[in-house]
Amino acid sequence: MGDEFLMDKLIIQTKHADYPVYIGPGLRFRLAELIPDQYSSFYIITDDQVGRYYGDEVYEALSGFKTYIYTVQSGENAKSMKVYQEILDDMLEKQLDRRTCVVALGGGVVGDLAGFVAATYLRGVGFIQMPTTLLAHDSSVGGKVAINHKMGKNLIGAFYHPSAVIYDSETLETLSLRERRSGFAELIKHSLIDSVQFFDQLKAAVPNETAMTPENIQPFIKEGIRVKAGIVSQDERESGIRTHLNFGHTLGHAIESEYGYGRLAHGEAVAIGMVFAMHLSEAHYRRKLPIDKVSSWLKALGLPTQVPAGLNIENILHRMRYDKKTQAGSLRFVLMKEIGSVETKTVAIEEVEEVLSAFMKKNK
Repeated sequence: MGDEFLMDKLIIQTKHADYPVYIGPGLRFRLAELIPDQYSSFYIITDDQVGRYYGDEVYEALSGFKTYIYTVQSGENAKSMKVYQEILDDMLEKQLDRRTCVVALGGGVVGDLAGFVAATYLRGVGFIQMPTTLLAHDSSVGGKVAINHKMGKNLIGAFYHPSAVIYDSETLETLSLRERRSGFAELIKHSLIDSVQFFDQLKAAVPNETAMTPENIQPFIKEGIRVKAGIVSQDERESGIRTHLNFGHTLGHAIESEYGYGRLAHGEAVAIGMVFAMHLSEAHYRRKLPIDKVSSWLKALGLPTQVPAGLNIENILHRMRYDKKTQAGSLRFVLMKEIGSVETKTVAIEEVEEVLSAFMKKNK
């Protein structure tokens, strides 16, 4: 394969599926080489922003096949029952068969939505992830697909692995700084749950907002995927250590739901959630963590570290009770003993409320 030295390849291995992840520049032009020739048609799902940049190029790359493209409005609101229904209606009207392959061209929202479509259309059809955001380095790997419900984020979903993940690194060039920040928060999460070495390397390479360039970030995409792949291979269905990937997400998802989807980028909410999780960990384990060091770095990157003003603690706690990571009415949090060492614990609601109250007051 030409220019192969420019392309990184990882194999994700799980109990139910093995599939490749390709990372490199210009891969959107090489789909015919990378996608197995086993599908009757391709159904590209993208959003109006990504489609404007890359829709025609991906469509052309699949021009040797029967190919369709469906464009949704960009943003978290696309992960709705209404949009999901409209896509299924379109696919059924086109009489797409079981050898159809759904291609998710976009960020995490498109990947989640398209993946859930693929998992449920005719009880499951082919699925290829083509992430175009930094955030999607996380969401495109691991097989979790979902849409949202008014009661919370990702409450309707499935575990459904793609046949391949094709990550064209050139697509990072068209990301806004805010989108880049949001995805970078997930890279920080991977470093915090993995090792001091990864954390220190990432912090040294991208110490502030100005340094958050695609050139500085790209070498760490594979490392972030490696961390996630290692965890997913051991725990495919989130019954054990895969929950560690939710570090920062319990409060993060609650803030997203309560504040209104789209007002905070996902990574921004996770950044706040990670700082809070470290505060909760300090209180729970009675040990000191480098909260100031992490918070200062997040601020230097332009990421928030405080719960947005105006949010009510009772409403946030209510949202966390409905989170899919909650079990039997107890709140489950991924807590940190030290950087590179985390565990999922059931924490008394009273303890969470006490620490969250102090956290929110401190931030006023």
